[in-house]
Order: sequence, then structure tokens, then C-alpha cells
Amino acid sequence: MTNAPALPRPLPTRRLVGLIAALVALAALALPSLAAARPQLSLPKPGVLTFTFAKVGKPGNPSVAIVPFTNAIYADCAAAPPETTVATTKLPDPCQEVGGVGYEYGIGKVEVTVEQYVAFLNTVDPFGRNQSDLYSEDESGAAWPRFGQIDYSALARTGKHYAAAAPEWNDKPYGFADFLRAARFDNSVANGKVLSRTSSSSNGFNYVTYKVRLSRRSGTGMYDMHKRAPVRTKATGFVIPSQNEWIKAAYYDPTGGGTYSYWQYPTNEGEFGPITATNPAAPFPSQLNPLNGDVSNSSTQPLANFHAEGQAAAYWCPSNQTKEACETVNPLHLPAKAYAKAFQGSLNTVGQAGTFSPWGTLEQGGNAVEWTDTITAPPFGVKGHRVWRRLHGGVPNAPVYQLWLSAIGPQPQKNTFFVATYPWLGIRIGVIGSLLNQGSK
Repeated sequence: MTNAPALPRPLPTRRLVGLIAALVALAALALPSLAAARPQLSLPKPGVLTFTFAKVGKPGNPSVAIVPFTNAIYADCAAAPPETTVATTKLPDPCQEVGGVGYEYGIGKVEVTVEQYVAFLNTVDPFGRNQSDLYSEDESGAAWPRFGQIDYSALARTGKHYAAAAPEWNDKPYGFADFLRAARFDNSVANGKVLSRTSSSSNGFNYVTYKVRLSRRSGTGMYDMHKRAPVRTKATGFVIPSQNEWIKAAYYDPTGGGTYSYWQYPTNEGEFGPITATNPAAPFPSQLNPLNGDVSNSSTQPLANFHAEGQAAAYWCPSNQTKEACETVNPLHLPAKAYAKAFQGSLNTVGQAGTFSPWGTLEQGGNAVEWTDTITAPPFGVKGHRVWRRLHGGVPNAPVYQLWLSAIGPQPQKNTFFVATYPWLGIRIGVIGSLLNQGSK
């Protein structure tokens, strides 16, 4: 007869409770090490950008009067023709007094580049979700071989979803900005950390250079993007220049040159009035290396990137695109002939035209047209909810008149179609208040 197997004796209740407590304690000790071993999602460091600003002094300078897009200048609006109307319409386009600024400030020596905007995108949108509409599909090299500046990759690692569409784009002006994009870029700079500040002088001009670690926060800062019409919220910091700040930096001559101390162009004094063969007051048009967009005639001065009448506009094609793609593929699906006519001219490498404004900026005339933060009434009696702002500067496919002091064109601060089909909308930032002369924020 076999014996039945012995059954385990149950643990006394006191010992069981003690064992459970010990196991719980051991588990608690193990949890931190397990958590530490789990892979953590870490973001790359925000981008670090360098900006050089021309210092604009002589606060309290006089304004000057202009009638938009007319080649004339007046001491004040009382001296301007009364009841001026837009050409070919009966709608009023009243005189404006512009250019007077009551304080010292700084303005970008050159425009914001594609490389800088890519760093901004990867900083504020590290997961590539584009929730703030900072990028459009038409900006890619695939969608627009000739003008597409920035490619997007959904499969790229965190903080690397955006990249220049070709190496040559890195040092060109970013050209797909509406005002809201410009303001968010500025907020990222304004909220960032100033790592260094250096003063310098060159060619008779005074500059200050900032090295800034960008902030991931772009919705508030200098501009509150939750507002319908964002305006400056601080008396010191980085800004999108106002119309008066932009005009003074581009045209006001502190030595008294020009007419009423204002130049006709940001490149030279010019001569207000009809341009004739005996009055060659306009700058010369830039010529570009067709392989990389560098300026090839910088020895010819004064110089600006615009489309001179009777001449071919400056042109280049990115190195990773074919000539055929540059000449035919476009997001509007225009036939090649219509496309060639509508989209003449290319942006050049920033600063290479080499002609200084009265305060030492480069290419405020020509290259990309630039936003100001000045809000204006809608043109031509337009009604609606949209907010309109002033731009200035001219573009490579436009005639020389867009470089005039009076060329103060208005545009809605957000125009989805325009920003996706007009590749010459640029940004130039400024600095105001005590930050201009401080070593850090």
C-alpha cells in the first residue's frame, strides 16, 4: 500500500503577510531602475541662429510725404496733389507721411534665410505635424523644382522633418512667408535665449550681432497669435519692422543726401521724376550664376535684383533639378510658355548685390519683398474680415518701380493661395528697446 503524497502545509497568516510586504518592497525598489531602462523620447536641442542688425540712429527724423506708387516725394501731405486716385480707377489712394521714427532701433542687415527658417521649423515643430501652418506642400522641390525651397519628410527622425530642398537654397531668402509665419518666426527668436551680443563697425556703418538659441514657443511672445490682428506686446525685443522703421532704414539719409534727406531707391539717391535715357537714376539689375544663384556682377554698382525692362530676368536652377523640370513643372499646372512669362526672376544669395542702404542694410531693394507689421486699410474699397499689412522691397520678376520709396503694397496677413504660389515673400527682423544695447535678455 502506497502512502498518499504529503500536501504542503499552509503558511501561517503572519508569515504570509510578511512575505507579501517584502515582495512589494522589492518591487518598489525595482521600479525606478525599470523606468530608467525604458527608452525616453528626447527632443534635439533648439536651433541656434545668428543675426546681424544695422543700427539706425538719429531718432526724431522728419517724415516725408508720398502718394503710393507715384514717382514723387513731398515735404508733407499738404504739398501733395489733392484727391489722388489709383491709376485706371476712381478710388482714392491718399497721401501718406512715412519714415519718421522717434527712437534708435536695429534692422536685419540681410533677409532671413532658408537655412534659418528650416532651423525654426525643426525647433517649433520637431514632430513634423505642421499644426500652425508654417509650411506648404508647394514649398518642396518635388512640387516646384525651380522655386521649392524646403522639403518635408514624414519618416525623418524627430527634429529633422524639414530640410533645404537643395544645398543652394540655404543662403537664399526664405520666400514663402505670410505675416503670420513671419510673426511666429519672430516669436521664436524673441522668446529664445541670447547667447552672445557683439558690436562692430564696417564700411562706416554700425552693427550689432546676436547669437540666439530659439524657443519652441511661437504662439506668444512679441506677438500674440491668438489675436485676430497681432501687434507688438513689448517695448523691447525682436520684432518684424514697422513700415516707418523699414522705410527709414532703406531710404533716410542721415547726412542729408537725396530729396528731403530721402533716397528714391534703397541702393542710391536716384532722382524723383520721369526716368529717361538722360536720367539713368535706377540701379543696375543683378545677374546670377545659373548654377547656384550667386550674384555674378557685384562689381557693377549700384545693384539690385529686379526685372529691368527689355532684359531677361535673373535665373538659376537648383543643382538637383533638371533644366526641363525647372522650366515646366509648377504647382499651378501652367503650360510652359505661360509659366515662363508669369514666373521670371530668381532670388539671389543674401547680401551679394553688395549695395548698402543709408544705414548699411543690403537688398532692401530687390530680392524678396518683405513684410512689415504695420496694419493698413484694405485697398480699393475691399470689405471683409481679413487683416491687411504693408510690404516693401520689390521682387526679381517686377519692374524697378517696386523699389521706389512709394511702393508700399498692402496684402492680407494670411492668404493661403498667394503664399503657396508666390515664391518671393520674405522676412527681415528688427530689434527695439533696451535689448538693442544689452548683452543678454
